[in-house]
Amino acid sequence: MSSIIKFSKVSWMEQISKTEFKAHALEVLREIEKSGKPKIITDHGKPTIEVKKLRQRKESPLEILKGTVVEYHAFDEPLVVDDWQNA
Repeated sequence: MSSIIKFSKVSWMEQISKTEFKAHALEVLREIEKSGKPKIITDHGKPTIEVKKLRQRKESPLEILKGTVVEYHAFDEPLVVDDWQNA
């Protein structure tokens, strides 16, 4: 049903054609959900879409951002003199 392909910066992933995915979508999605292993969907043999299990953070967005915002009083001045020229 599917083959294996290796991408740079990505570990081994199974690949499946759009036609095969369309015919077996629910089965493929359940397999990804159960195993956690992503799949690459191809169009005419070229990788086009990666389907993977959603990994949700247990922290709220506010907890994630806590401590990342800095106070900056001179908001109307450039951080560096060259910034105005580079914009």
